[in-house]
Amino acid sequence: MICPMTSGHDRIIILDFGSQYTQLIARRIREFNVYSEIRPPTVGAAELRAMKPSGIILSGGPASLEEEGAPNCDPGMFDLQIPILGICYGFQLIAKRFGGSLRRHSRREFGPAVIRILEKSGPFAAFPKGSEHKVWMSHGDAVDSLPPDYVALATATDGVIAAAAHTRLPIYGLQFHPEVVHTAIGKDLLKEFLFGACKVHGDWTMRRFVDSAVESIRATVGSGRVICGLSGGVDSSVVALLLHRAIGDRLQCIFVDNGLLRLGERRQVEEVFSGMFEVPLLTIDARERFLARLRNVVDPEAKRKAIGAEFIAVFEEAAAKFTDAAFLAQGTLYPDVIESVSVHGPSATIKSHHNVGGLPKGMKLKLVEPVRELFKDEVRQLGRELGLPDALVDRHPFPGPGLAIRVISEVTDARLERLRKADAIFLEELHRGGVSKAVWQAFAVLLPVNTVGVMGDERTYENVCALRAVTSVDGMTADWARLPYEVLARASARIANEVQGINRVVYDVSSKPPATIEWE
Repeated sequence: MICPMTSGHDRIIILDFGSQYTQLIARRIREFNVYSEIRPPTVGAAELRAMKPSGIILSGGPASLEEEGAPNCDPGMFDLQIPILGICYGFQLIAKRFGGSLRRHSRREFGPAVIRILEKSGPFAAFPKGSEHKVWMSHGDAVDSLPPDYVALATATDGVIAAAAHTRLPIYGLQFHPEVVHTAIGKDLLKEFLFGACKVHGDWTMRRFVDSAVESIRATVGSGRVICGLSGGVDSSVVALLLHRAIGDRLQCIFVDNGLLRLGERRQVEEVFSGMFEVPLLTIDARERFLARLRNVVDPEAKRKAIGAEFIAVFEEAAAKFTDAAFLAQGTLYPDVIESVSVHGPSATIKSHHNVGGLPKGMKLKLVEPVRELFKDEVRQLGRELGLPDALVDRHPFPGPGLAIRVISEVTDARLERLRKADAIFLEELHRGGVSKAVWQAFAVLLPVNTVGVMGDERTYENVCALRAVTSVDGMTADWARLPYEVLARASARIANEVQGINRVVYDVSSKPPATIEWE
């Protein structure tokens, strides 16, 4: 199913050369209410022309254009008369394409730098000539000499050409990253490129998305019935409400209680969707089946595979009851789609993803993914437009395998209950302390470690519970949340006193990278 909002709206195409910041470029552009789309650099000029983009951005990347096999783009792209902005590797590609030269640095430059503006032109039109600004560099090569018809717009203090522009064509290059927060003027530079060079309108909003998505869903589904796997998370919840608005009772939601849910989650889902929104909902109690599949399973990937296989089995059995169903709805998001593709082929698998990979073999349903072009924060905005309660809109991300990967050992009913209570207490204290919305994700982890403690006058030997809270924009990178001590103190005291089987609480102060957000 195509994105319902691309037709009739400005579109910026980002060619991904492998930068860790490519998704961030797309997000920054969307913050201006401009639709952005990431494509591989192999896309041809004819295909780009057919997309009718308002502008093209060439991302950075870890490769060197001086090496054999370095990623490149169709040179015909530069003849389309479409504004182009090259960032780092993208800037170097432009320079080399038109006859400039590059030079290798003796060491890779990664970190803060200061640039001085030479010309009040292009992206720098709003900044005084001679002004200096802090930016974020990340490169091994640099442009040594500019091609004919190009002029330097800014230089770094070490002499590196920091920015350049074609004297007649709307083609620009930056040797630093305007998309990261460390570049103080980055947002202004992108804004000038979008609204100055690309002449965009900035009318891509979630309010308009609702109407377009409803129209697109109706055109795709026709008179058919859609089955939606409802998990209680914000993604599937928004998909369910969007579909219900589009096709009404021809939507059938299926909620699988796998026993790996947060405290009170099943009741909340049933009250909101069956009660508040009157969405057709079938709840399947499969707790015993999932626990049986997880017996003696300790490895996290084995847990994921066991849960995934059992979910498909349970879901297919439930879906088979609706013989007239022709479509399956899924809450795939744009980062899920992007992360399943890379510039140089398959990337290393950190963790298997439960949302990308198509339908189970043999399932004769067509896939409907109405939010696959959206980032998480956009889905939350969409949820508010649809009237989803704040408790669900603002819910922290929750992994597909649920609490199974937060029990760092074999999953049992007793361990799940212990973790479920500790997790609920932690989230309650974050809310009570007024810091819940400032945190991207927070949860408890039950460790397979027992420590000695004292409860009253008795010696105990019970589990350690780890608390994890991170701040992030999109989950791609994350920093541990500096929570107020009083919030941590209350959570720790309550967990130790109210949850039988836990006598010690620790706080995780690891950032991503090098750690991941989830422990497993």
